[in-house]
Parts: sequence; C-alpha cells; structure tokens
Amino acid sequence: MCFLPPGSLVIMELHVILLLQVCLACESFVHRHSVGAAAPSLDARPSTLKYSGDNVTIAWKDIDSPSKDDWLGIYSPPTSANDQYIGFIILSTCPTWSRGAGSMKIPLVNMRGPYNFRIFRGISVTLNATSSRNVNRSNNRSTTTALDKEGNPLPDVSTLLAISQDIHFSNYNEPTQIHLALTSNETAVRVMFVTKDPVRSKVRFGSGEDNLETTVEANFVTYSQIDMCDEPASSVGWRDPGYIHDAVMEGLIYGGRYYYQARSNVGGWSTTYTFISPNPRNEETNALLFGDMGTSVPYSTYHYTQSESKNTLKWLKRDLEEIGARPSIIAHIGDISYARGYSWLWDSFFTQIQPIAATAPYHVCMGNHDYDWPGQPFKPSWSSYGTDSGGECGVPYSMRFIMPGSSSSSTGSSPDIKNLYYSINVGVVHFLFYSTETNFLPGSDQYAFIANDLRTVDRIKTPFVVLLGHRPLYTTDYRAFLDITTQKLVQTFEPLLIETKVTVAFCGHVHKYERMCPLQNSTCMNPSKAHGELPVYMVIGMGGHSHQPIDIPMEGHPEASRFPQPGWSTFRTFEWGYVRLRATKNFMTVSYVGNHDGKVHDRIEIPSPEEIKAGSYVEPQQSIFDTAFKEPLPCGRTGSTLSFLFVYALGCGLGVGGAVFKVRREQMKQWQLLGYAEGTSTSDSRL
Repeated sequence: MCFLPPGSLVIMELHVILLLQVCLACESFVHRHSVGAAAPSLDARPSTLKYSGDNVTIAWKDIDSPSKDDWLGIYSPPTSANDQYIGFIILSTCPTWSRGAGSMKIPLVNMRGPYNFRIFRGISVTLNATSSRNVNRSNNRSTTTALDKEGNPLPDVSTLLAISQDIHFSNYNEPTQIHLALTSNETAVRVMFVTKDPVRSKVRFGSGEDNLETTVEANFVTYSQIDMCDEPASSVGWRDPGYIHDAVMEGLIYGGRYYYQARSNVGGWSTTYTFISPNPRNEETNALLFGDMGTSVPYSTYHYTQSESKNTLKWLKRDLEEIGARPSIIAHIGDISYARGYSWLWDSFFTQIQPIAATAPYHVCMGNHDYDWPGQPFKPSWSSYGTDSGGECGVPYSMRFIMPGSSSSSTGSSPDIKNLYYSINVGVVHFLFYSTETNFLPGSDQYAFIANDLRTVDRIKTPFVVLLGHRPLYTTDYRAFLDITTQKLVQTFEPLLIETKVTVAFCGHVHKYERMCPLQNSTCMNPSKAHGELPVYMVIGMGGHSHQPIDIPMEGHPEASRFPQPGWSTFRTFEWGYVRLRATKNFMTVSYVGNHDGKVHDRIEIPSPEEIKAGSYVEPQQSIFDTAFKEPLPCGRTGSTLSFLFVYALGCGLGVGGAVFKVRREQMKQWQLLGYAEGTSTSDSRL
C-alpha cells in the first residue's frame, strides 16, 4: 500500500487544475489559429458573361499578412502556366487591401475561351541600374527578377495563394471586333469580324433598321503560331486569334444610310450598326486622322499600353456623331495596336475601336510596331528597322485588315504581308496610303505605284491630294530627324510630291502634333511663292502612345531647347489628340483637336489649285503660316545658336545623293556637343 505524504492531494489538485488550464488555453489557441489561417479565397462573378466587354467582379478574402506587393493574375485560357498571364493588378490598388480582402470590377474581352484569376504573394524589389538583378527589401537577399519591356519588374509567381473558378462567355462564336473599310468598288463597303471557329457566316444589310433585305456570305481566314517570326509573338505572347471573316456589301446607293448585322451560324446575329455609304459625286469630304494610338487595358502587362487612347476614341465618336449623315472615313497611319507580339492586345484594340470602326470605314497603313523584325527582306545597311513588332512581322496587321488594292510583299517564311500601299477617293480628296517599312526606293513596286498614282490623279474630280505614311519626312524630333531612313524618305519623295502638287503629307511615328509650312529643300516658302505648289507636312502621331518627351531645356544648357523649333515648324504641341479634315471643291481645312478638352487648337486652310488659279482666293488674316487663334505656341521657338545650326544644317543638307550624309554628320556633331551622342542606329522602339 502506498501512502501519499501530507499535502500531496492539494498538490495534485493544483496540477490537475493547471493541466486543465493549459489544455483549455491550447484549445483556444488552436481555435484562434485555425480561424486566422483560413485558406485565402478568390471568387469571380458572374461565372458566365454574355457579351465581349462585359464586367466581371473579382472578390478575395482571408489573405494572411497581406503585402502591398500581392497581386492578381489574369489568365486566358485557364490552362496557362502561372508565368504566362495576360495581365496583372497589384492588390494594394484596392482601398481595403490591408485587411486581406477586397473586390474590383474589370471588363473582359471575349478571347474565344475561358478566363481565370490567381492571387500570388508579392515580393518587393529594387532594381539595379545595370541588370535585372534585384534586392529583396525584406531580407536583402539577391534574386533575379524578370523585367517588362520598359525595364520595370514583373511580378513573382513563386507563391500562389488562391485561384478562382473559370469564367466563360455564353457564346464564343459571337461576331466580335466588327469594323468597316472601303473597297475599290465605289458602291461597296467591306465588313470584318471574328469568331472562335471556322463557322459559316453572313452579313445582312438594308436601308432600314427593320428592313435588312440583302444577305451576303462571308469568307474567313486565320493564322497560326508558326506564322510568327520571332518572340514573344511565337512564344509567351501567342493566343489563338480565332477566324477572321469578311463580307462585302455591294450595290449601295451613293451617300445612303444603311443598317447591317453580322452573323455566324452558331453565334447568332450581332447588334445592328449603321453607316453612310460612299458618294464619289459628293463635293465634301470628312475624315478623322491620327497615328500611333494603341489600346487601353484595365491591367498591367508585359508592355506599356495606351490609356490615353480612350480619350482619343471618346472625341472621335463625338465627331462622327456630329458629321451625321455625311460620308466620312477614319485614317490610322501606323503603329495600330502596339501589341508587339502579345496577341491579346489585338483583341483589346479591335474591341475598343468597334464603336467607331463599325460605323465608318477604318483605314490603316503599316508602322514599325506592326512589321519590323530582324529578318525582314528590305533592310538596307543604312536603315534603322529593328525588332519593334515583337516578332509579328506584319501578319496580324495583314490578316485582320483588308484594304483596297492588291499590294503585298513576301517575308520569306510567313504569309505575304498585305495592305502596303493603296489609294482611295473620298469626295473631293484623293488619299494615298503607303508603307515606310518596306521597299519604297525608286525601282521598287511601291515607288512605281506611288509615282503613277500621283501623276494620274484627276484634279478636277479630286482637287486635293493627301499622302499618308508612318515615318515622317520632316519633324523637329531629333531622334527621328537624324535617322537616315527619314532622310531617305525626303530624298525619295520630296521631288515627287512637289512635281505632283500634293496638298498635305501626314505622318506619325513621332508622338506629338506638328505642322510645317509648305517646304522645298527644307526651306519655308511664303504664300506668295507657294501658291498651292508645295505640300504642307504634318506630324499626327499623337493618337495615344506615350514616351514622347516634353520640350524642356537640355541639362546644363538652360538656353537650349531639347527640341529646337526652326522657322519651318509652324505649330507643335506635346498633347495627345487627332486631326479633322474637311474639304469642299474650293478649300481644305485641317484642324488639330486636343484630347485634354476636345477643342480645336490649330487650324490651317488650304485653297484648291483652281481657286488659286482663278485668283479668287484671299488669304485669311491668320495665314497658313501662323498659329491659329493667336494662341501661344506650347513650345516656343528658340533663338539659340543650336536652333540656327539646326535650321542651317537642314537648309544645306536635305538635297540629293551624298550631300544628305554630309549634313547628317554635321547635325550629329551639334547634338553631341550637348550630350546627345549617336550609336550605329537611331532607331528608338518607343517611337
């Protein structure tokens, strides 16, 4: 028998009590811990969207110890690897992120497949200036971070926290991305749209919304990943483009209002759209023109996208509504979507322009970001053609648009590149679109077409002639100006434009608006000598893309403008916007509209050759060489020595043959004196 010593029972009781307390505390701790460690959840609703562009609401909760760098990845298709998102959103942009919960609403484009969303733990990084190495600020651990094309860190995918259910569209064969174009037939308009599958499709149209009595069958084409020429278009940037349909609505009466719908045999009819048919007898022309617009998306991706394009489209839509029942066209002169190898940005672009492109013909020419790639056939040693298309080599541009004419060029491996050069008459204006990215030199098919076209224009029928190409002939942007490609364009085309009395030459590439006076050999001719004989050059690459520096003084040279403005640059601004063109038999008026307020900030009035010949033209008080409305120039002309040298070099240099290259070296010296050294190429992929 065992006896407990005195007081043992008391001690045991205390031990039991303490043990019970510990157990209770442990149970409480486990309960609290299990509640705090609830698995993060991510939900997206509705699970099925009806139309392209419909909103989805994304909600998350129970993110433990949320970090300001946690991020949401957007994926389509849902089978995409974690590092192959189409875009991402940093969760700390949501006001409630620090609680580990939040929600946001974003529109989704119908990319002919489902989406899903994933949340990842973010890693805060600081980049070194010389490499993609970074330091993890939380523990000073050196790691390697992938960078986007602008050098910013892409998010880390190593720690997945939550994944949503799949989001579907109810109809992947819904006709989407609808847009119009003129054809070589003056009584026809082409309509194009996209579906997921190679289904039979058609377009019905008529003179009344309830009277779509004519139906035409559509053709379809597609392209594949092996058609891409380089990365990222051939790798991480690839998504299936679906099938691109086109149908031609023929037999239209001149200048009539028509209504139409597109249909796939499994997708049903689209919304009804309306347009005004072309009228070659019309003595009025209305056009809206710009370059370098791109697209806006509600997320970040591998490249900078063009949020300002939304404002451009807002004002374009307003102007089309004001034009009303008169025929009009839209001209986008190169650098169309800025997809640069990430194909979903083409889907976004066409979805974004559909409200205007489905109601007015949308015409394009090729830019460096639509075509340039290392293996392009026309790449002289003096050229600055680079890798700006991201490996697309013009294939999406060629397949997603059909412009009039039959111009094409072989790439050597991928499908032929199309939509290179063509011309159309719209009312009293003859528009000629051409390519600055393919062979334009004398002896080429393109030069032969351009020369013949300009020399055979009926100036009685179309008294005004407009040339549209991507790269500029004249600009005060020193990067583009010093590019030998620019000087080759001047050497090749300026004599021809003067010979054929081209009215205006529009270009993009430089992301600002600039109007030059009528020029010959970089010399500004006054009205009494010009008499409509010389072209006016205008830079209109301000449609939406950024990376265009403002005109601030050069570092260390406060008296010197970064972009000196010589006398032949009559008006310029570093503001986004577009140009309105309106012409009658007697006058063409070109107006620059600024995106910041939707108002006209520059205007030029150009008389027709017949008006000048008849002697009835009286120059307005504001001459075509003055800034409109007496408003101060956004970037005033400089009186610096640099400006004088700049103008002098231009005046002496832009001749023919070897003189071009001699002057170029002199100009380079002047820029280098102020810290602007030049490498072997002046190509800037940001242009």
